[in-house]
Parts: sequence; C-alpha cells; structure tokens
Amino acid sequence: MKLVSKKFWRLVSLVPMLSVAILAALGLANSKRANELALAGLRPGHDKIVAPQKTFRELDRDESATDALLWGDVCTHRELRVELDANKVVQTVTVDNNYKPEIMAKCRPVVMAPSRLKLLATGHGLQLGDLCDRVAEIYGKPESESPSVRGSEQLELSLYSFDWAGAGVPQVLEVSCDAWSKKVVTITLGASTL
Repeated sequence: MKLVSKKFWRLVSLVPMLSVAILAALGLANSKRANELALAGLRPGHDKIVAPQKTFRELDRDESATDALLWGDVCTHRELRVELDANKVVQTVTVDNNYKPEIMAKCRPVVMAPSRLKLLATGHGLQLGDLCDRVAEIYGKPESESPSVRGSEQLELSLYSFDWAGAGVPQVLEVSCDAWSKKVVTITLGASTL
C-alpha cells in the first residue's frame, strides 16, 4: 500500500507541472496569432491624411468619389478607397480589383510596377490576386465565413476580428475571395466594426 501511495503522490505532483506547461504552450500559440495593423501603408484609427494628393501620388485620384478618397489604376482595375472621420483620421481602408471608370484608357501589358502593387498590400504582405489559402496561412481561421455576391461574381467572405490584440490595433479585417478562381479580390481593414 505504501508503494502505491508514493506513486499516486508522484503522479499528483506532476499534474500542476503539466498544467503549467500546457497553459504556457497555449499562451505561446495565442501570442503568435497574426493581427493586422495596416493596409496600403495606412493604419486605421491612427493615421491622418491631410494632403491626400501627396499620399498616393503614384495612383490617379478619382475626384468623383464624394464620401471617401478613391485612387485607381484604369489598366489593372486596382482601387484604393480610404474613408476618414471628421478629423481626417483614417477609419477604413479598402483595396479592390473592381475599379472600372467609364472611359477606359489603352493600356500596355505591364502598367503597374511591383512597387505600386506593394502599396496596396497588408502589413503581412497579402495582396489582391493572392491565393485565398494564403489568407488562412497568415491570419488563421476567420471568425466567420459567408458567401457573397458582387454583380455576377460569386464571392467567399472571411471576417477577422482583432479585438483580442487590444485597443491599439484596427479591429476588423474583411477579405473577399472569388469563389471560382480562389483568389483575393477585396481586402478591407477598419478601425471599428464593418
């Protein structure tokens, strides 16, 4: 009986140590969760755009947008949309591949240099046209996924909430993927709920 009692107490004394090790491992896994701070080099909730014509001078500004700042590339259909609050603080940044102004210019085969494409990426390097699998590789499993439609396009929408990372980061990332090609077509990063 004495031998059994010693083994039991050794086992019982291991339980707290194992619990600490498991909790530490879980904490380490949670600390490596990816959150997003920026899209197109802008931090929603932090950055101000006082002189928009200088911020993205490489892109043509579409003056017809009245509720937001809008830049676009007519040849690649890339669009950057920035919504500001009354103090000119960025609230929402969206990059999209749906920019199609009424009058299309004749375009050379390669018109957007890689340096310009990088302007439209997230802080972790996610860009329009990336495979949708890359989204989960960077940010993990989304809080929600749902089908969506844009015109005749069937989309798959993934929503990530970063409230776990604290108040100093944008709170929501929304990524839309084309259901057929499985490529990213829209990325939105917002300082608050979208």
